[in-house]
Amino acid sequence: MKALYLNCSLKSSSDQSNTEALMKESMAILGDQGVETELVRIADKNIDAVMDPKHEDDWMGEIYPKILDANILVIGSPIWIGNMASHATKVLERLYAHSAETNDKGQYAYYGRVGGAMVTGNEDGGKHVSRDLLYGLQHVGFCIPPQADAYWVGEAGPGPSYIEAGGNDFTTNMCRTMSWNLIHFGRMLKENGGVPAEGNTSK
Repeated sequence: MKALYLNCSLKSSSDQSNTEALMKESMAILGDQGVETELVRIADKNIDAVMDPKHEDDWMGEIYPKILDANILVIGSPIWIGNMASHATKVLERLYAHSAETNDKGQYAYYGRVGGAMVTGNEDGGKHVSRDLLYGLQHVGFCIPPQADAYWVGEAGPGPSYIEAGGNDFTTNMCRTMSWNLIHFGRMLKENGGVPAEGNTSK
């Protein structure tokens, strides 16, 4: 199986990302179970804010083909003003732009894939951002396993980041549960040919 992690930090790869540090914890779990993982930093890419599914930029040329090739998609975002980062919103919008496309069963293109969310911040919003990310993923066709999110939030206001604090047991347990449920559901879908098409084709 393959898993694609999209880090929607506002920072490019030249800067340290707490969201990426948490995502790599999940990637290590999947990697130990034989899942091929890849992480893409959205801020490094040229992705326009458009709803044209054929718009040519790094989304169409690089990221969208990786999504279609993956069994698992995890979106990671920091929390800003209690909400997901703008790059995460753009990723959901670009996913939605392809929502009319179908697979060989006539289902929406993302059927048969599993989605998860990972969030970090120093303020309230872990559940809020996870909820919005997971809703967006399931709305366009991804399957969401139970407990498919992991987040870390420090004390409100300025304080140690995820990397500085070294996380905590709560987040570590969430990350482990999320990662294993992604593996379980990804395997079930792959071994059973995805979601049965009866009653859920686009026409």
